[in-house]
Amino acid sequence: MSTPPTAPAAAPVAKEMSFLDRYLAVWILVAMAAGLLLGRFVPGLDRALDAGKVGGISVPIAVGLLVMMYPVLAKVRYDETHRVTGDRRLLTLSLILNWILGPAFMFALAWIFLPDLPEYRTGLIIVGLARCIAMVFIWNDLACGDREAAAVLVAINSVFQVVAFGALGWFYLQVLPGWLGLETTTAEFSVWAIVASVLVFLGIPLLAGFLTRVLGERARGRTWYEETFLPRIGPWALYGLLFTIVLLFAMQGEAITSRPLDVARMAVPLLLYFVLMFFFSLFVSRAVRLNYAKSTSVAFTASGNNFELAIAVSIGTFGIASGQALAGVVGPLIEVPVLVGLVYVALWLGPRLFPGDPTLPDRPGRHATPTPSATPPHSTTPTPGAGS
Repeated sequence: MSTPPTAPAAAPVAKEMSFLDRYLAVWILVAMAAGLLLGRFVPGLDRALDAGKVGGISVPIAVGLLVMMYPVLAKVRYDETHRVTGDRRLLTLSLILNWILGPAFMFALAWIFLPDLPEYRTGLIIVGLARCIAMVFIWNDLACGDREAAAVLVAINSVFQVVAFGALGWFYLQVLPGWLGLETTTAEFSVWAIVASVLVFLGIPLLAGFLTRVLGERARGRTWYEETFLPRIGPWALYGLLFTIVLLFAMQGEAITSRPLDVARMAVPLLLYFVLMFFFSLFVSRAVRLNYAKSTSVAFTASGNNFELAIAVSIGTFGIASGQALAGVVGPLIEVPVLVGLVYVALWLGPRLFPGDPTLPDRPGRHATPTPSATPPHSTTPTPGAGS
């Protein structure tokens, strides 16, 4: 009789990581604290940063996000996305989690925890509608998720944001509250703000990453591209992430630090949202027999949010000093450290939930280091210079 497979020990990921990556959570907390302090104690900094906008898009934050996303998107093997687009379980599950369950869950949490604070409640509902198209690439890469799956799922989210964001906002702020006998909120969202967010924060780095991959492999081959070029640009993902965090919290540092009790009240539903959405998505993905890499991509895509779009929509609709705008800023204040923690949870839980799975980071053909500067092959397809 054969012995049932047992879960392998979790890979000692911390020992495999560089000094910079090993203490990623520390650097992120330092960046958040630095941004809050700058915004609080440097007079006029928030107004100066907010003034740097083109078409409603914050140029400094756009630069940070583009620097953050380009190295990750340059790692995607675009010639392998066909294995993702043909996976109906993956696509259907992601659409249900992102566009049915996610907004509904945030709506419920906002009303349960903030029934007496309509501005903050509305802001959290808007955060729930803005599905992640940027930082999810970092979390997915750190957890050794499927890069091609993440790219496809984010692209689908982007299309749905353009098409469905306004309609869902109308439904969750006016129609559903009316059906339930609750207070309704009138809001008109700028279609241009949504389109601009998708084009700038996904379109530009996606195109740059695709062209870099195609031209680099054509000129020097895949082995050189993945073993020489990608490690050189990889650390810039982390630099861009930290730069973005500092700017984001510097812009709203005074508002956050001057209303700590309000921030604490909003933090509770946000914390529950990110954690419960992640675990539910991960376990459901496993239940429908997705592998570790794809399940991780689904979980982070479903639990993350597009904070830049949420903030831009809230400011454009309700004003920069509104409670809705503050709720949009509190979103990443909670999301960033929580999802960093969930990266390590995914790496620890993976061998236990997916024993023997070939896409685990410590399995043959996978890299054990969950770091943006690493270049693990996120597909089980053999490639030149990589293990099978």
